[in-house]
Order: sequence, then structure tokens, then C-alpha cells
Amino acid sequence: MSGFDLDQLRTLVAVLDAGSLTAAAPKVFLSQSSVSEQMRKLEERAGQPLLIRGKTGVIATPAGERLLAHARAILALSAEAYRDLRGVALRGELRLCITDYFRPGDVARLLRRLNEQYPQVRMHVTIMKSGAIEAAYERGEVDVGISMVIQERGASKGRAQGLLLRRESLLWMAAEGASRPSGPLPLLALPETCALRQYVERLLARRAVPYVVAHVASGVAGLQLAIAAGLGVACLNESALAPGIGRLQAAGLPPLPDVEFRLQAAGLPPLPDVEFRLLPPRPGEDPFIGQAREAIERALR
Repeated sequence: MSGFDLDQLRTLVAVLDAGSLTAAAPKVFLSQSSVSEQMRKLEERAGQPLLIRGKTGVIATPAGERLLAHARAILALSAEAYRDLRGVALRGELRLCITDYFRPGDVARLLRRLNEQYPQVRMHVTIMKSGAIEAAYERGEVDVGISMVIQERGASKGRAQGLLLRRESLLWMAAEGASRPSGPLPLLALPETCALRQYVERLLARRAVPYVVAHVASGVAGLQLAIAAGLGVACLNESALAPGIGRLQAAGLPPLPDVEFRLQAAGLPPLPDVEFRLLPPRPGEDPFIGQAREAIERALR
């Protein structure tokens, strides 16, 4: 029979969340040698390596990353089926806070699907900046939070990590088909409190790229309108690409397959990835919040 063993998938999730076989062992109530044996059998079943083992722990191979995403979904669905058959309904009030960079074109549809699946959950949804979400979560004002972390060395130091929902590239964007204008870069951005704006301005200053802040929007939707209207250039995550918006091209050059070369030709520095994460559970968290977090993870991936 084809397929994967649920216990082995559960152990894979624990290993990659903990960062080592030894740290994962108590989480799945196994010895370190049993965890190692489960991972050996899982890799044998998958037909390829899933983990890269090193002195400081383990990380996932590309195949391991793919299977990890499947494992989370499979385990969450198994838990949901158990609750359904045992008559454990998900009901209550939930304060959900989401960064406005998270899948701006899709988030309304995803939330609607979540509401249809769990009609007895009353959600209070707020869109905020990541730093404000994390601060509100620390104060206990938010039950479940989704924040964005820029994956530059040292940029996420001290930031709450939690469960990875999605990883995207940051892109320089302009009106569709536009090339970089001559002169100082006309930068479109969110207010100065926005961590992404702060990062971009530091990056441009370090690379000695002259720029002026040509327009400040209050949210990502307003920034998308400003980009499509041709008011300037912005840095946004990939899922913010929308009708009328494209990747910035170098003036006088056709689109090139090598992204870094194209950016250098346009006089702009390459950009890192960002990660969107569910903030980690609090100690002693209400079981309803934990179940709701699992449901949100499945709906928003």
C-alpha cells in the first residue's frame, strides 16, 4: 500500500520544528534512537533524503520541505476528522490579526472559506503592521497573529518565529511594462513605522542609490494603486503583484531571465525573501485557540 505513516510524519514535523533529533525526542515521547530510526524509514519510504544532518542539528532538503508541508496538512486533517467524529465542535470568539502584506489579493477569499468551514467561530479580524501585531500579541490583545519577517541576516533577531505559513520573494515593482526612470528613484512606500519601508531605505542608503519618497500610502492596497498609476517604484512581496503591476525592468533592455543581473542593470540591489508566520502558542493557551490556530494554518497556507 502506498502512502506515509502518520507517526513518522509527526516525528518529521517535530524534528524540523525542534532543529535536531535529540530535541524532538521528548516532543514525540520517543528515544533519540527511535526518532533516528523513524526518520530512516521515512526517507526510505520517500525514496530520497529528507534531512541534512550536521553538528548543530538538522535542516530539511528541498524534498524534506515539500514533505513537511504535506505532513502538516495531513496531520491537521487527521485531527480535524477526529474532532468531527468525536463531536468536538470548534466554536467561540477569536481575535485574528494579519499583516496587510499577507496574500493581499487572496486573503478575503481565504477568510471566507475559513468562515464557511467553521461557522460557529466568530472572528474579529484586524489588519496591522507586523511589529504592532507582535506587540499586541505579547500584551494578550490578539489570540492568533500572522506577521512578516524579512529574511536578511540579523534582520529577524529577537523576533517571534512560530509556524511558517509561506515564504515569498521581495520584488521591485512598477507599473506594468515600465522601466526605471532616470534620476533619483521615486520610491512608493507605507508610513515610516513600516518595517519593510525602514529596511528598503537602509538598503538603498547602503548601496548609495539616490531616491526620493514620492508617495506614502496607508496600506498595501493603496500602494498597489499608486504603483499601477505609474507614480513610482515600490518594494513588495511577490503575492502583491496585481493587474497593472509588474517587476521593474532595466531601461532600454528586454526582460532578462537572470533576476539579479536585471536588477543590477536597473541600478537596484537584489532583495531577500520574507516569511509569513503564525505567532507561537502562549504557555497555558486555551485549547480552543490552539484548535483555531490549526484551522487557520490549513485555510491560509
